[in-house]
Amino acid sequence: MSASLPFRDINVHASSSYYAFSSPSSPNAPALVVDRPSGDLRLNDGKVTGGHRVSNVPGILGIVHLKLDSYIITIAKAKPVGRIKGHQIYQVTATEFLPLRERQVHDPDEDTFLVYLKTLLKTGPMYFSYTFDLTNSFQRQADGNQNEPLWARADDRFFWNRFICASMIDFRLGNASSRLSSGAQPAIDPYILPVMYGMLEIFNTSIKGNSLSYSLITRRSRHRTGTRYMSRGIDEEGHVSNFNETEQAIVLNDTASSASSGGYSNGKPIGSSETQVLAYVQTRGSVPVYWAEINSLKYTPKLQIRAVESAAPAARKHFDEQIALYGENYMVNLVNQKGREKPVKEAYESIVKILQSSPETSQDTSSRSYEQTKTIDSQGKNRYDHLHYVYFDFHNETKGLKWYRAQLLLDTLSSGLEAGGYFHSIDRPSSTGGVDVRRRQTAVVRSNCMDCLDRTNVIQSMLGRWALNRQLTDLSLLRPGENASDDAAFESLFRNVWADNADVVSKTYSGTGALKTDFTRTGARTKAGALQDLRNSLTRYAKNNFADGPRQDAFDLFLGAYRPDSQAVGTQHFVDRRPVVVQSMPYVLGMCAFFVAVSLSSTRSESAAVWPLRLFTLMCCGVGGYAGRFMLSFGSLYVNWPKLNTPPWAVENYQEVLEKAHKDPVVGPFLGKGRSDTGYLEEGKKRRE
Repeated sequence: MSASLPFRDINVHASSSYYAFSSPSSPNAPALVVDRPSGDLRLNDGKVTGGHRVSNVPGILGIVHLKLDSYIITIAKAKPVGRIKGHQIYQVTATEFLPLRERQVHDPDEDTFLVYLKTLLKTGPMYFSYTFDLTNSFQRQADGNQNEPLWARADDRFFWNRFICASMIDFRLGNASSRLSSGAQPAIDPYILPVMYGMLEIFNTSIKGNSLSYSLITRRSRHRTGTRYMSRGIDEEGHVSNFNETEQAIVLNDTASSASSGGYSNGKPIGSSETQVLAYVQTRGSVPVYWAEINSLKYTPKLQIRAVESAAPAARKHFDEQIALYGENYMVNLVNQKGREKPVKEAYESIVKILQSSPETSQDTSSRSYEQTKTIDSQGKNRYDHLHYVYFDFHNETKGLKWYRAQLLLDTLSSGLEAGGYFHSIDRPSSTGGVDVRRRQTAVVRSNCMDCLDRTNVIQSMLGRWALNRQLTDLSLLRPGENASDDAAFESLFRNVWADNADVVSKTYSGTGALKTDFTRTGARTKAGALQDLRNSLTRYAKNNFADGPRQDAFDLFLGAYRPDSQAVGTQHFVDRRPVVVQSMPYVLGMCAFFVAVSLSSTRSESAAVWPLRLFTLMCCGVGGYAGRFMLSFGSLYVNWPKLNTPPWAVENYQEVLEKAHKDPVVGPFLGKGRSDTGYLEEGKKRRE
């Protein structure tokens, strides 16, 4: 019995007492009814009366519960981006919020929550398919149970809307607290649509006359998701910041896709008519220790690393999962071995030594992970002997624009790459279904630099090129010594797809496109690329200091790291509680700069007295200069920190800087006394605890 798939079209009916969702293409399926304003779910087998149709939507993202109201988030618009083995893939382009209260009560916090969420959904790259599991790699799909509904098969890490689907999933499992709940409700399965957040591009192309479908998919984990300086390192559950899984895949003889998309360009069929999939997976993630970089308006933030030993339990959880899912882990560390990055390198090496030298402790794993782990451990190894730490001094090796020297890393990894291999499967005849797995990938390269962005992108594209050449050579589509890069048209496509991937991953974390993408796109560093890197670096500085707080709050709201509905009534999240003098400094600086600019650009009559204006200008320069110096000296007071889950290290640093500001001879006496004025950060710390 095959699993029911998500509905492709959903009519939305609304009345003062409910929202009803039904599929016109499946008239016999029950309608999903969400009662207003309670949010209780129920399935209605008959025709729902009393409401009127308001829209037709491609899918339902979920239900989010805010401070005063709950909102059903629907996908208002979606565009097709390509096909994989005949399965159409879509990108979310617009969403709509349906409030459960008929008469909305406006509140400053509620309005801010909605603005944050809508901005996140508008700018975040999200993809879905009604028939293809985008959250799982091809290898995990081959091991999955195809009789389960799509949402149940989804990889929990990459099921981006998992939290806001919780109400529907609880109702499906019979765990809902609603008075209307009465056991498991499998009929709701087609209304639950898993969405992936990340990057996805698909192309029908050819290499040396051999037609194929080339795709690159990057899945961003929903755990410990955040922005660049607001989320670093690992948490107590073993989740690391900016964790992404990137899968490069080629599909041969994908006639189901080519027939609907114009066919392949300049290609000929591969010898056999069998549809074959060859895929290669890589991962990236922050250094798995407790560390942070604390913004203070200086270009280079202050680095803070807690005792490495304290992170050992969390690191065990992280690598237990990585080993269970991917097998051998080749941990490529690209941070500098000198300067400010050196402590991060040493901390990573220390945590690996602790894991490999300490007795193995059992960890809770899913049944699927446990089975895979048993297979791995049967080789007679200690669990953490599957961790292979590889250091590559990227900046030192490639200095002087000698970027080709990054290939030296391949020499170091060659034996591991050969042994780890890649995934290869052949579709079985339609009568039997499923896939025949010919080869499995048994190792993964886990790359990181400081941000897991720029250096990491260069190395991952290089490994993707190695895997592609290996796959095509094994299939005899390339002769020994030949490379896919020999095909100029495909080489251009390959470079640009990987550069696009670099930009998408970077934008979701740092707020700008990646650095060094000129090398990824052209194979060389250029002056134009260096200039673009300068612009991106300056933009990152501005966004990381003044815009990432709200972005972090938006992630926390959508992913359930912060739940407004569980907070006490009357909590004010976004009130600026800093001392008035601290708040006023930017305005003082701005007004002084304005008056100085006016005085310097004004024309004066010959009879006008000059000294009063000069005196006023000098006074403005002095006051403005002092205000600017104050802001730079106590920069942490002016960083736009997250208001909902303020990091503990940010609270501590804020308090430390504010105490120093109290000692300022001019402004200090006006700041008040004690810690009652530590501002919204102290409130954020209390909420987090």
